[in-house]
Amino acid sequence: MAWIGKVLGAGLGFWIFGWIGAGVGLLLGHFLDRFVGRIKRVGGQLLEVQKSFFDTTFTTLGFVSKADGRVSEAEIRATEAVMAQMRLTKARRREAIRAFNRGKAPGFDPDATIRRFVQVCGSQPTLMRVFLEIQIQVAFADGRVDPAEREALLRIARLLGVPDADFARLEALLAGHYQRGPGAPNTAEALTNAYRALGVEKSATDAEVKRAYRKLMSEHHPDKLIAKGLPDSMVELAKERSQEIQNAYETVRRSRERRG
Repeated sequence: MAWIGKVLGAGLGFWIFGWIGAGVGLLLGHFLDRFVGRIKRVGGQLLEVQKSFFDTTFTTLGFVSKADGRVSEAEIRATEAVMAQMRLTKARRREAIRAFNRGKAPGFDPDATIRRFVQVCGSQPTLMRVFLEIQIQVAFADGRVDPAEREALLRIARLLGVPDADFARLEALLAGHYQRGPGAPNTAEALTNAYRALGVEKSATDAEVKRAYRKLMSEHHPDKLIAKGLPDSMVELAKERSQEIQNAYETVRRSRERRG
């Protein structure tokens, strides 16, 4: 089918302008074929990324939830909340449950699963970070991360190529949400987590804090994430993460206002 544009272009050009027109039409048809082929390739790659993201998300959630020996009711509810946010159909929900059950089964190899995911999505580090955030979010479902779960999360982060410092920042972002909920900061721990979530030190200037905040908000913009392969159904998750970044920034800003 790669020749169809050339044939149509040459035929139309010859019909209107004769042999010279046929040559021009052939050239234009060639570029049309290349353009259509590129669109098909990009579309196919995007579908592959979305499928890999979906499957790996739920198998890994099963693995992390079972890391401490049992899957808690809170973790099940948190996983179901992810499904609800993704607005899964009944059929897709069944697929997600099957993937979760594969991940929590004895003998599941997260290394092989994550490596395949990296092969497909490795050129989209932002997408892989969102994937890791979802894993941390469910691990925090019961208010804290068990040491075995944290070790599983660190293992996944390293397989993804995420530096330990970035993992700590993501963990702080989610810890801030679950420890104090979205709201005004009251504790020293909440403030520490807010700085960690933004990836800045307490000694950072106001300008540096704002710059870090804007960078994170830009990285978590739903439209940008969708363009990188995040399924449309996960827009709500992206919005939720943006709200948590906003909460962390407000925590730091209000603390500085009170101190100033």
